[in-house]
Amino acid sequence: MSIVKKVTTHVVSTPIKHPFQSSRGWLYKTRGTCLVEIETQDGIVGWGECYGPSAVAKAFIDTQLGPRVIGRDAFDVEVVWEDLYNRIKDYGPKGMSIAAISGIDIALWDIMGKATGKPVHKLLGGAFRNDVLAYATGLYFTDMDRLVPEAVEEAQGYVKAGFKAIKMKIGLGSMERDIERVAAVRKAIGPDIRLMVDANHCFSVPTAIRLGRKLEELGIEWFEEPISPEDIDGYVEVSRALDMAVAGGENEFTRWGFREAIVRKAMDIVQPDVCAAGGLSECKKIATLAITHGVECVPHAWGSAVGLAATIHFLAALPDQPPSLFPFSPMLEFEQEENPFRDHLALEPIRQVEGRVKVPTGPGLGVEIDRKIIDRHRVA
Repeated sequence: MSIVKKVTTHVVSTPIKHPFQSSRGWLYKTRGTCLVEIETQDGIVGWGECYGPSAVAKAFIDTQLGPRVIGRDAFDVEVVWEDLYNRIKDYGPKGMSIAAISGIDIALWDIMGKATGKPVHKLLGGAFRNDVLAYATGLYFTDMDRLVPEAVEEAQGYVKAGFKAIKMKIGLGSMERDIERVAAVRKAIGPDIRLMVDANHCFSVPTAIRLGRKLEELGIEWFEEPISPEDIDGYVEVSRALDMAVAGGENEFTRWGFREAIVRKAMDIVQPDVCAAGGLSECKKIATLAITHGVECVPHAWGSAVGLAATIHFLAALPDQPPSLFPFSPMLEFEQEENPFRDHLALEPIRQVEGRVKVPTGPGLGVEIDRKIIDRHRVA
């Protein structure tokens, strides 16, 4: 038995050289995360990650969740999940409480994999693929005087690096400016590179529909978070009005949170984050619910090497939607903005080659953590 002996949270942060922002208005000057380390009595260490404000996740785990995991068998991951959820749902069944559970859940799956000598995707039911198609997330707003040229240069760089798909930010306060920027990128990368746009929920329903119709003419694959995540009725309107896919859900949590959006087909693609929506245990349920209703599941990913590895295992275990001779397999979001914890936290970084990322085959998550990076960037 792999009995949990200790739960430790590590909040890390570091300034970045090139700050960036999206239409949400947030200026990112630092990158950081909350890592969850769980140690068993027999010396196995599992790692997880929580998406969102790191100090809040740490507080949830240190004061509410972590003590409840001590003495539990790591293989009772579903039992532990339900216990933790029932502990906190009276105080809010969404948000950082669920992100905190996510970090614990991922760490337990890592322990189970290491204890059995199997990669996590084997424990999830097996891998439908040995590698995943990655898309580069980038093209944020940095130099407001060079919005179009900087986007073109960055997109061309991703194509040169081997990516076959790119997601760019939109939401410049003017439909004309957005279309000019997207059109310039489309022209620069050509028609064969898949291109998606992400508005970070900055539009109203009428604006999203008008802009979406113009984006369709540019061969955009999906329109991500066109409107506020609370407005399910609005998502239904937008998705019905447009021919291209509408995506969303990175700000939603648990199967109950996704239920209405999926059942009503408010989105064509749902994007749960394994580090936020409830961990691997819960995202597997969300994906099953989505597939049952003919909705694609393409997870959001925006964290360290730990969260990225967990997302890859989750993707490996997702069936093609729908199965076919030449399937459209779910893609990996491989965010490309400056992030030392994505690039240096693992002793062997996760890399893409010709736009594809291999599914880790080592025990657990298949990544070995460099503790020197944690010690160097730890927040007191």
